[in-house]
Amino acid sequence: MGDKEIRLPVFQGGMGVGISLSGLASAVANEGGIGVISSAGLGLLYKQSPADYLKDSIWGLKEEIRKARELSKGTIGVNIMVALSNFADMVRTSIAAKADVIFSGAGLPLDLPSYLTEGSKTLLVPIVSSGRAAKIICQKWLSNYNYLPDALVVEGPKAGGHLGFKREQIEDENYALEKLIPEVVSVTSAYNHKKVIPVIAAGGITTGGDVLRIMELGASGVQIGSLFVPTQECDASQLFKQSYVNSSQKDTMIIQSPVGMPGRALDGNFIRSVNEGKERPKKCPFQCIKTCDYTKSPYCIIMALYNAAKGNMNKGYAFAGANAYLAEKISSVKEVVQQLKKEFADAQKRLSTNEI
Repeated sequence: MGDKEIRLPVFQGGMGVGISLSGLASAVANEGGIGVISSAGLGLLYKQSPADYLKDSIWGLKEEIRKARELSKGTIGVNIMVALSNFADMVRTSIAAKADVIFSGAGLPLDLPSYLTEGSKTLLVPIVSSGRAAKIICQKWLSNYNYLPDALVVEGPKAGGHLGFKREQIEDENYALEKLIPEVVSVTSAYNHKKVIPVIAAGGITTGGDVLRIMELGASGVQIGSLFVPTQECDASQLFKQSYVNSSQKDTMIIQSPVGMPGRALDGNFIRSVNEGKERPKKCPFQCIKTCDYTKSPYCIIMALYNAAKGNMNKGYAFAGANAYLAEKISSVKEVVQQLKKEFADAQKRLSTNEI
């Protein structure tokens, strides 16, 4: 990807608020994958006095990139949602701090190349949920900036967190990741004469067998989030990680986020309280999301995610992928990666045996 050699075709998903920071990102990078710091909510995690959410976010991002660099010589990326009100600050800060990659979704990052500075080596990777979105980004970037994405992440409806689908599309087979990959590969293939754009598949990928199956469809790698949450290196609290281990399939549900998109999360007391109308915000000190109007929001999403990351599950909830409930214990990132490699090799053997 670009001039970076990725030894392990696994990109760790960016998970805010406070779930994937320098701890998790550096651990995944040390295994040869791409570790990703989420820029969402850093102003809450790095409060200065007097608190200034936007300034604190810039300081927090610089610190997390610095810490990750101290812990790893591997590839470190930053996930920046287009919907963030401080999107431009977070992009500029990432480029100035020499982040290896910027991943950007939750909206179309149509102006992302405009932030690149002379001599910058930061790679730009949009996150899309359709071939149409991939095509729009490639066309706009090429015509406006003479730049094509360095890779594209295509995120299917089994992902955790905010989803780029309408509620009725989430269970519709026509929008399954397996359908989306060939669509996006077809878009990127049209630019092969200019630039090879690897397609990275995301959403519900849990085993090495899944990785092989997805790569057989044309993906160059995978993005995995939920599998890395119940690890010692994940930056969330022990109670947050344990919520994955303790969950069952029926706990995974689709909620409507104040951001204006559906999301996948684990059920709990807070979500029930929201449904009863008990969590309405009285003010908005952060203005963290462009599309959020606190007077119409059922709750403050940044506080809910922050509380959960800190272990206060009665005042927040855990975003989680469709297969997060399969977690049986808290292990290390190294163990997770070794298990994926073993399953991948086993699946390859089975495939070659069947083909003979």
